[in-house]
Amino acid sequence: MSLRNPYGDFEITDPQAMRALAHPVRLAALSYLQGNSPATATQLSEHVGASPSVTSWHLRHLAEFGLVKDGPPPSGSDKRQRWWYAVSRGFRYEMPDTPDGAAAGRLLRTELMNQALEAAQNWLVETEPRLEPEWSRLAGSANTTLTITTAEAEAIESAIEELLAPYVQRRDAGGTPDDARAVRYLRITLPEATDAS
Repeated sequence: MSLRNPYGDFEITDPQAMRALAHPVRLAALSYLQGNSPATATQLSEHVGASPSVTSWHLRHLAEFGLVKDGPPPSGSDKRQRWWYAVSRGFRYEMPDTPDGAAAGRLLRTELMNQALEAAQNWLVETEPRLEPEWSRLAGSANTTLTITTAEAEAIESAIEELLAPYVQRRDAGGTPDDARAVRYLRITLPEATDAS
């Protein structure tokens, strides 16, 4: 497992794949499949805000870049339906160096942040009011400004990923305690610009 990719996430390097994934329906479909594989286009359509035929088209587009694949139905499911699987639990990318690649990376970053903010808003309205007190107490956010170098920022990101990795990897291997539940960690890092003067 790579130190820069401790979870085995799908690594996106192609700017065309970044542009493809920057579409709200595609990103929502991939996000759903990463937590709930497999699903049919009809099942996914309820979660991505598109018709089953439009959802199916977007899934085929994601498959062209290797982000999803179709596969055998789960046991007891309708074998006539096309079942879609995410190829990994997550994905990651680094901002490309080329102007075209950077533009594609910014499109994807924008949609990722939009969906993260929407997920947080939905959580506040739909989930937070139903949480038990002990879980409600643990939920929250922080807003901290650091003064750091790029090397220090990379070290912090690596330390966070190393800290979280056992809960991703061990849980995948079937080591989930009975009282565990899914918790989404949304990390948004916003470096400030310096004055060019």
